[in-house]
Amino acid sequence: MIRRRKTMPRLMSRPDTENPSRGVFTRRALVVLTAQMAALGGLGHRLYELQVRDGDHYARLAENNRVNRRLIAPPRGRVVDRFGIAVASNKVNWRALLLPEETSDIPGTLDRFSALLPIEPRDRARIEREMRHKRRFIPIMLRDFLSWDDMARIELNAPSLPGVVIDVGTTRNYPFGPLLAHVVGYVAPPGEAEVAHDATMALPGMRIGRAGLEQTQDAQLRGTVGAVEIEVNSVGRVMAELSRDDGQPGDEITLTVDSGLQQAVLGRIADQSASAVVMDCRNGEVLAMVSNPSFDPSLFDSGVSQAQWVEWTNDERTPLINKAVAGVYPPGSTFKPAVAMAALRAGTLSPADRIFCPGYLDVGGTRFHCWSRYGHGSLTLRDGLKFSCDVFFYEVARRTGMDAIAAAAHSFGLGTSLDIELPHARQGLIPTPQWRRAHGQHWNGGDTIVSGIGQGFVQVTPLQLATYVSRLASGRAVQPHLVRAVSGKLVEGTDPAHWPALEMPDPFLDQLRQGMFAVVNEPHGTAPKARLDIPGVQMAGKTGSAQVRRVSRAMRESGHFDSSALPWEYRPHALFICFAPFDAPRYAVSVVVEHGNAGAAVAAPLARDIMTDALTRDPANRKEPPGQVVAEIE
Repeated sequence: MIRRRKTMPRLMSRPDTENPSRGVFTRRALVVLTAQMAALGGLGHRLYELQVRDGDHYARLAENNRVNRRLIAPPRGRVVDRFGIAVASNKVNWRALLLPEETSDIPGTLDRFSALLPIEPRDRARIEREMRHKRRFIPIMLRDFLSWDDMARIELNAPSLPGVVIDVGTTRNYPFGPLLAHVVGYVAPPGEAEVAHDATMALPGMRIGRAGLEQTQDAQLRGTVGAVEIEVNSVGRVMAELSRDDGQPGDEITLTVDSGLQQAVLGRIADQSASAVVMDCRNGEVLAMVSNPSFDPSLFDSGVSQAQWVEWTNDERTPLINKAVAGVYPPGSTFKPAVAMAALRAGTLSPADRIFCPGYLDVGGTRFHCWSRYGHGSLTLRDGLKFSCDVFFYEVARRTGMDAIAAAAHSFGLGTSLDIELPHARQGLIPTPQWRRAHGQHWNGGDTIVSGIGQGFVQVTPLQLATYVSRLASGRAVQPHLVRAVSGKLVEGTDPAHWPALEMPDPFLDQLRQGMFAVVNEPHGTAPKARLDIPGVQMAGKTGSAQVRRVSRAMRESGHFDSSALPWEYRPHALFICFAPFDAPRYAVSVVVEHGNAGAAVAAPLARDIMTDALTRDPANRKEPPGQVVAEIE
């Protein structure tokens, strides 16, 4: 019997006929979930980068959008006279600046700004030039010396002027104007060479000294750069100044000059083309240095017009040149004491020796005239200085030789570099045979003879003349200087003991002093008009008249020659040097009046008045000024 095995039915999967899209949906959900997780992961990673890794960077960017930071030029150091009176200072100046890195349309910004405040073509060219050469973070000056109305226009139109800001800075102020222009100098914007050397020189308001002490002391006066932080809104309008560091101001320079005495000297000179120097003969401090005519130094900061520049450069009296240090003149008879010292040191002359003057000296085939056509007769050294006899010093120079004369002159500071704190100071010239040969020419006896009275090739500056008489009076090798202190600290040289004694015997120096005393104080001396009208005080001095053209023998011997009748530019220069008090020398003065004709008639009374002012004010012995105005400037 066949039995059948019972088998269990096989379970088989069958498709879900009720929801056929269920499998597809499940796969899509998985893909979407994966994508969402990836997006969330990427977002989280990005948030991590923004908040954690780069958070400080973006915080700085956000802060920079709110706060504008920029460098600012430091206040320039003041220059004051010996009594603390400011002769160069700073005053507030509002200006419009362009920040190139804060605008994408610089030409458009400039056009819109120019519609509000017109920009001159030369200023537009300057701005475009600066944009090419400066880095984008360096502000560019658009307009200087803004008025309140100008600033209001800019603020009202700030949304259409991206990158334009109003800034407060300083400009250089010279309270005395032309009075001290040649001493203090002036400042001007830096050139491309200075900016290439130091990028901070491109900052608006940065100035460089271009003349006088502003130039030679520029590094000390300039200071260190500061910074300012300004809060701005979304359109760039200034909302508030958050902080300001004005930087480190430059050092304050104290001069040896007394501005009151300077004004007095200029008042005495009036409208003459002249220069004068007053020195403390004990230590070389320059108490006054005047060169007339002068100029307004403030014009160089704001810009000199073409018309003004042409006027200055065409003026035959050269107002832009400091005649005291850069003007060179034949010293004339003021050179005679130096010639006498050379002869005394060389032993070719003694105080008792006599030389006869018939009114001329014949050497070879040439006749050299004395200023007195009748002659002076027999003279000693003291008489030769007193009467300023040309023949006496022709003969002394002939005996002594030019090399010895040059050595003595150099010891007195003539024809040398005096190293004063001023640019463009000239050295002058004391000629020698060697110098003449170096120029391919022969030195002859006549060259030595005319040099004996300070003519020929001899050239000196008024500052050298003041140094010369200071050394003669004090017996010390003083050097002239204008800086008395820096930031309140006295410089070397204010103490007379700092300066060594001259290598000249005191008896020889005393012979020169006695001769110069006779010039002013004894009958028939050449400078009676220089006598002081101060009881108990006497002055010693020496006259000089320096020819600027040759006077022929026929003109001299005619008896009708009058140099004062010549055109101004052909008249001799008038010179005078002096020191006082005679028995205790303190002040030395040199005066050169260009084409003044006669030293005795023009320069001597002028020097007397200047010396009177110096003795009356006595700045070297005072701590406080005795009054600012001494003589009115005419």
